[in-house]
Amino acid sequence: MATSLVQMAYNLTDMAWIGRVGSGAVASVGSAGMYTWLSTGVVMLAKMGGQVKVAQSLGAGKVKKASQYGKGALQLAIVLAVLYGLIMNLFAPGLIGFFSLSDPEIVKDAIGYLRIAGGLILFSFLNQTFTSLFTAVGDSRTPFVANVCGLACNMVLDPLLIFGIGGLPELGAEGAAAATVIAQSVVTLKLVISARKDKILFDKIHIFERTPIPYFQTMMKIGFPSAVQETLYCGISMILTRFVATWGDTAVAVQRVGGQIESISWMTAEGFGTAMNAFIGQNYGAGKWERMRKGYFTAFRMMIVWGLLTTAILVFANEPIFRLFITEEAVVPEGMDYLRIIGYGQMFMCLELMTVGAFAGMGKTLVSSCISITLTSARVPLALLFGSTALGLTGVWWALTVSSTLKGITFCTAFTFILSRGIRRLRKNRAGEA
Repeated sequence: MATSLVQMAYNLTDMAWIGRVGSGAVASVGSAGMYTWLSTGVVMLAKMGGQVKVAQSLGAGKVKKASQYGKGALQLAIVLAVLYGLIMNLFAPGLIGFFSLSDPEIVKDAIGYLRIAGGLILFSFLNQTFTSLFTAVGDSRTPFVANVCGLACNMVLDPLLIFGIGGLPELGAEGAAAATVIAQSVVTLKLVISARKDKILFDKIHIFERTPIPYFQTMMKIGFPSAVQETLYCGISMILTRFVATWGDTAVAVQRVGGQIESISWMTAEGFGTAMNAFIGQNYGAGKWERMRKGYFTAFRMMIVWGLLTTAILVFANEPIFRLFITEEAVVPEGMDYLRIIGYGQMFMCLELMTVGAFAGMGKTLVSSCISITLTSARVPLALLFGSTALGLTGVWWALTVSSTLKGITFCTAFTFILSRGIRRLRKNRAGEA
């Protein structure tokens, strides 16, 4: 969870400094940043399958098998990063053009940001994959320390490169991208150094050795539904961003800043989801269903508390929080509306993301994806419906909240049903053996 909070601070730091440049700069970074978000769906092929199979293999006492999956996950992440980076550089103008931004300067800044942050996505892919593997072996401290080092680097470099302090060139949006990439490379270096000292998994991984094809097939089979889910989720957000752009570039800035502020909730929940992935995966591999149940409902209660806390913050303290990022008087009221409306669905979103991790730990990513794809897709017609009423732009925000609430309820109900069925089957088998 702490690692996720640190990763959230990366984004907030960038947005806070860019917000000092103006809402136009926020719109450029926010639109280009959609493609770095989209990349999380691509890397999911490597990190999700790798984490699940490493955790399950270790839980079953199959260390050699776990090392093969770990090696394969890292190799797959490198290949995917190179391909994604090439696409981001070659097609940057067309990709930014999708959002139909009206200001040429905003478009220019967005293209520059995308070519740097997207073109050098390798460090991000490696960091996410290393983090998932460290977590799978039960070591979440190492990724946390590495990300803290990266955050410190990012906090120092952001103002230097964005505003050209200390004789450095004033790079604006491109400076924010450069600061992020350099910070990510620091995290990668720290994780590699730590991996070389590990005696559980990484000491058995030889990255330049060939990984048997069946291992890739298994990882991609597990990771594919999650990759589709994450990619579709981002894709729908991109469609909504284009729809929001009909209210002007300022509306795009509000959406992107609001989304980053909201990350105090969802990135924390994703941290719990990552923990649940490893916890459920190891116990699932060992056949400990009762322990899975206790772990899930412990996290369930914690997510309710965290979700209600973030709801209170976003609903009752939205103005001072939004002003930390954008102070333009014409923009602040719209930002307040976004945070207030989106705040009502935080508890359900936290429960959803935590449960997604629990499903992944079981290897049931297809069930998770079917629920998420169905209800996330509903955001587009809901946004079109609510946005065409007197609600206007706020109708789009209400569409997000309604869908988050439905997803949270559905995910928890489905997982509880599967968990209860597994426990009943286990008890029946024990009774038969007796």
